[in-house]
Amino acid sequence: MAPPGKRHRAPSTKIQVIKGRLLKFQAKYLTTDFAKRLVLDPSLLWVSAILLLVGELFVNVLVIQRVPYTEIDWIAYMQEVEGVVNGTWDYSKLKGDTGPLVYPAGFVYIFTILYYITNYGRNIRFAQYIFCGFYLVTVALVFRIYSKSCKIPPYMLIFICCTSYRVHSIYVLRLFNDPVAMMFLYLSVNLFMDGYWTLGSTFFSLAVSIKMNILLFAPALLLAYIASQGFYGTIKQLSICAGIQLLLGAPFLLTNPVAYMVGSFNLGRVFLFEWTVNWRFLSEELFVHPGFHISLLLLHVGLLAIFAKPWFRYMKSFAKLQPTGVGIVSQLLLLPLFTANLIGVAFSRSLHYQFYVWYFHTLPYLLWSTPYSIWLRLCILGLIEMSWNTFPSTNVSSAMLHVCHLLIIYGIFSKRNPPKDMDININKNK
Repeated sequence: MAPPGKRHRAPSTKIQVIKGRLLKFQAKYLTTDFAKRLVLDPSLLWVSAILLLVGELFVNVLVIQRVPYTEIDWIAYMQEVEGVVNGTWDYSKLKGDTGPLVYPAGFVYIFTILYYITNYGRNIRFAQYIFCGFYLVTVALVFRIYSKSCKIPPYMLIFICCTSYRVHSIYVLRLFNDPVAMMFLYLSVNLFMDGYWTLGSTFFSLAVSIKMNILLFAPALLLAYIASQGFYGTIKQLSICAGIQLLLGAPFLLTNPVAYMVGSFNLGRVFLFEWTVNWRFLSEELFVHPGFHISLLLLHVGLLAIFAKPWFRYMKSFAKLQPTGVGIVSQLLLLPLFTANLIGVAFSRSLHYQFYVWYFHTLPYLLWSTPYSIWLRLCILGLIEMSWNTFPSTNVSSAMLHVCHLLIIYGIFSKRNPPKDMDININKNK
């Protein structure tokens, strides 16, 4: 019998415990405030990322099943690697229906693997599903970059996934090599963010070995090496990058070194005017003129030089703060890398439709690094998308694309100093 003045406390039942937990869950998560955070709070971006990644799987399967495949370069890719399969290591003799092989050795090895697992390139539907996998891996890597950097609001992931038919088409309906190179590039960026410099350099070099456009990131990456690795560390990372290129290209270099270097790293290649997205408003005579190409190169180099000082300041801050492990620090690395690539794209001698993936997934980050209003940022993003979806390109669409590029570059330059609240945010997130 209980002592006088004391009452028995009824033991909690399992139902009461579960009910209490449900009430706590409801009070914490099933609220208007939490719903707003899911849409607006960068720290909760991972929730939207998981949901959208699952959605993308179904969307891409639906596209593959319902939208007809369009042959552009896949057969040519298979013909080019078939020459290697048959024992030809002379780059000057590797050709396809669209012309000679113009990509580095990594492309040959990757697409040789695809050649075999797609029944010598004939099982195109299976190849589409493989590229669906490439797309999902790429998006997952991009989402991780955005989640860790806490730069953009979660609702912008919808624009990345749901607003670009062109990008989905490039991956699963066209089977270009550009997406493969970008997948390796975003993997390397993730590794650099986490401080795995040697592994990051390895995958960066592998990306370059698939398509040369990855070198557009190189100026900013070089500054990152110098700031974080020092002189000897920079030599080490550059040696890794160069060594991988030599190793992959060795069979071709030993057979015909001149043909390999000229074919795979041809900086003087002249593109066809009929496919240009960005210079339609020029005459064809001016478009192919060497003086025009030199002018673009000078503008490209000049703009890189203007940005070099603030970029190096960013990289030194990143090197100092990266050991804290706070994700927001990665902003100091990402902005120079993505801006260097954008400058390269903006001053390219020609952009073809598949080149959109060179910078598409970085556009939200770049726009959220400008001082513009949200509506202007979204407007710029929409106009860029419209320009890339205008086929064939017109004087207006090409000019509009240049205006948008220049607006982004100007906006980033106007905010070139690191944010003053960076240290506050770092301390808050420790």
